[in-house]
Amino acid sequence: MPWWDLRSLSCVRNLPGIFQQCRTMDVQFGSHTLRSHGVVVARKHMHDWLIFLFLVVMDIILNAIDPFYRFVGKDMMTDLKYPFKNNTVPVWAVPVYAVLVPVIIFLIVYYHRRDVYDLHHAILGLLYSVLVTGVLTDAIKIAVGRPRPNFFWRCFPDGIAVYDQFNNVVCHGDKHVVNEGHKSFPSGHTSWSFAGLGFLSLYISGKIKAFDRRGHVAKLCLVFLPLLFASLVGISRVDDYWHHWQDVFAGGLLGLVVATFCYLQFFPPPYHAEGWGPYAYFRFLRECESIQEGSPVNPHTAQTMLSEVVNEQHERNNNGFLGLQSVSDSNSLVNDVETARR
Repeated sequence: MPWWDLRSLSCVRNLPGIFQQCRTMDVQFGSHTLRSHGVVVARKHMHDWLIFLFLVVMDIILNAIDPFYRFVGKDMMTDLKYPFKNNTVPVWAVPVYAVLVPVIIFLIVYYHRRDVYDLHHAILGLLYSVLVTGVLTDAIKIAVGRPRPNFFWRCFPDGIAVYDQFNNVVCHGDKHVVNEGHKSFPSGHTSWSFAGLGFLSLYISGKIKAFDRRGHVAKLCLVFLPLLFASLVGISRVDDYWHHWQDVFAGGLLGLVVATFCYLQFFPPPYHAEGWGPYAYFRFLRECESIQEGSPVNPHTAQTMLSEVVNEQHERNNNGFLGLQSVSDSNSLVNDVETARR
């Protein structure tokens, strides 16, 4: 059936007109819910999720590889004899505050705005941010093999140092502990923290329009709060003698750069006039404007938009709320489609 032959569809009489909605520009942010558009959005980004799974496997493999055993001479031990302390911020806590907390905030925004594009892109961007950062961090750790500040006690847990004929260390500590002692650069805690919380900071700055040139400097407190927490995590790594300051600096820079790139894949810059929403929403508006002006419409696009309307109407009937106005006159839909076809 040709895409424009909508008169043969009996269900059209019960649908709101997508082209009528575009003509009146009565399209509000928050009109795309998980139920109406969740499957559509997931299918559009299926390849992104497949690559995401590939990155997960890659990161697991990297963690199983032994790092480069850098030469550690006797005279180098002066800076590597710091106490072997426990982590102030445990490893299990990192994904909690760097991933789970931002996702909860994304869900809160979704609850108020009902926009699945914003929710999906925020979650996908966040996961890519932390995972790409994790892969880069672990790969660099393995390649560099820099000893941690507490390497001496990892290598010689009994305090008795042993060296070979080349004055290199001969460790007799637990192999896993020694391997971890060669993964100082860059800091994984710090890179993950700045990747997740840096992404959250950009997301918040866009949502509250922190850079709208109205001089509400108090908004920056919310923007800097996640970055402050990430900085404190990085400082704790130096205080715990698990990292040198260079490791923390490099990890924070790496995480923040990756977070920025991943965020800008889905959202305009926070200082942009459209920085409060994802690109997908504004792309939808531009398609509406092209229909309003009588520009040619791609058949696939028109068919996709029509199927989205079906889902939105179903959502309206079930939940009683949507950001789109309904149109009772089904003839307007046919007229607008015919106009768009011409």
